Amino acid sequence: MTCRTSSINWLDCLYNAVRKTPGGVIEAAKWLTDRRGKSMHPETLRAKLNGTEGESVTIEIAELLTEWMQQKAGGSEYALEWMQALAGQFGMAVDLVPPAPEGGWPDEIAAVQLKLLEITTRVGRLTGTAVDAIGDRQIDSDEAALMVSEARALRTMAHRLERNVARAAGKGKQPGRAVR
Repeated sequence: MTCRTSSINWLDCLYNAVRKTPGGVIEAAKWLTDRRGKSMHPETLRAKLNGTEGESVTIEIAELLTEWMQQKAGGSEYALEWMQALAGQFGMAVDLVPPAPEGGWPDEIAAVQLKLLEITTRVGRLTGTAVDAIGDRQIDSDEAALMVSEARALRTMAHRLERNVARAAGKGKQPGRAVR
């Protein structure tokens, strides 16, 4: 059986995420059976995740699988990638932005500076990956996965920067002082 590694197709992302989660498809099927009260054989789940003709994954199953993965060690790192791929198929972007420290950073300006440096580093990585990938005028699935991963990390960092800027501006306001 060929392992699909597309980071662009949502069903591929979901299937690959379930497979790399401890317990894989077998444990996921058991967990679905326990949660839904309906029997789900591992091969039935595998057929659904493979997109076998006549089989499909409902949004309910995708949500439950996401919940299962998030409960597993390391699963939170990749459990939501299928949603990012699905959004991308429709011209949208979805990003997971980790929470800020409670009350923000003690020095928001330093946090802004750090985020700008991290964004610059990510742009360099994305550019390097893209230059390598397009050198042969083709982008294979491994190269696409690297580029998509870097682009998503870049967007997440941009969201975090925006949050730091807003907090820094909020902390910088003083009564009677004009904001420019």
